[in-house]
Amino acid sequence: MTTYISLLRGINVSGHNLITMKALCKSYQNLGFSDVITYLQSGNVIFSDRDRETDALELDISHMIKKDFGFEVPVIVLSAGSLSQIINNNPLTSQIDKDLSFQHVTFLSTAFKDFDIRTIESKKQSGEEVYFVKNAIYLYCQNGYGKTKLTNNFFETKLKLTATTRNWKTTNELLTIAQQ
Repeated sequence: MTTYISLLRGINVSGHNLITMKALCKSYQNLGFSDVITYLQSGNVIFSDRDRETDALELDISHMIKKDFGFEVPVIVLSAGSLSQIINNNPLTSQIDKDLSFQHVTFLSTAFKDFDIRTIESKKQSGEEVYFVKNAIYLYCQNGYGKTKLTNNFFETKLKLTATTRNWKTTNELLTIAQQ
């Protein structure tokens, strides 16, 4: 069995796409997943399943949400090993002057292709930093993530893929839960 983390984008935000975590767990169990645990109310689900391609899991979960809850949401699935690698590769954690509470990870549905780095750099505001790896973007938003222009929608438009962001604390907590 492999432990996976699914990141649902846009549920339980501002009264839209409401799903209780109890109902979400039940739906995951109905898909045959085991050890289903949710973290917070924002669509973070840790579960176990046989070793499968994450693309197939994303499709299964997306279809289940549409069927069970009546709306579509983007889903990104990572293995616990992939999440561990993303955490370990964060270039911001080695910079002692960087407050962890301003660090975020934007998870990407696929490895990005070519893109214009100047366009992305031009959206950075004072005190912001951005670093790219194949399936994640590390953000440092000194003024808070709510004020950045480096949003999921921006990255999705520029990179032509699905993106969802979690703060550094949540990202680490998801791995901790997955490793238990």
